[in-house]
Amino acid sequence: IESAATRLLQALDADREAARKDPKRVHNLVDEILLPSFDTDYSARLVLGKHWRNASPEHRRQFIDAFYQSLLRNYGAALAEFTADRMVVLPFRGDLASGQATVRTEVKRNDGTRVPVNYTLRPTSAGWKAWDVTIEGISYVRNFRNDVGAEIDQRGLASVIERLETEARIDATKRPR
Repeated sequence: IESAATRLLQALDADREAARKDPKRVHNLVDEILLPSFDTDYSARLVLGKHWRNASPEHRRQFIDAFYQSLLRNYGAALAEFTADRMVVLPFRGDLASGQATVRTEVKRNDGTRVPVNYTLRPTSAGWKAWDVTIEGISYVRNFRNDVGAEIDQRGLASVIERLETEARIDATKRPR
């Protein structure tokens, strides 16, 4: 997590103004640098919870993609403001044998306040991968699960996927080319 975050922040530092003007640039860097360190399939499975079992393979794939795009939309702009000198990785505490680890970091805002940003990881066949980001105590996976769970119960998974894909398309039309 530390090396991926550092590489991402250094890439952003190299052309900060372009990253602020064009979120697509940030998204491309996240895809290239951070995505290999994240287990988005596992995250999406946790978000869907009981709905995962009943989802078709196609709906699962569509939801994973839509979930990832939502994550980029929600955090991409904030990433453009972070600089490498503002992030501190805190010492690891825990037991890796438990099958889960948390990488704790702090990010300093412009006003000097420190924001805790923690990454929850699990071992995979490709090494340890993050599956959740918790910012100021708010878990993205848990929050997203709460948001979409009731909507899936009321309108169905296909409807939620369609809404998320529509939001991604609308967002893409707002981005500079």
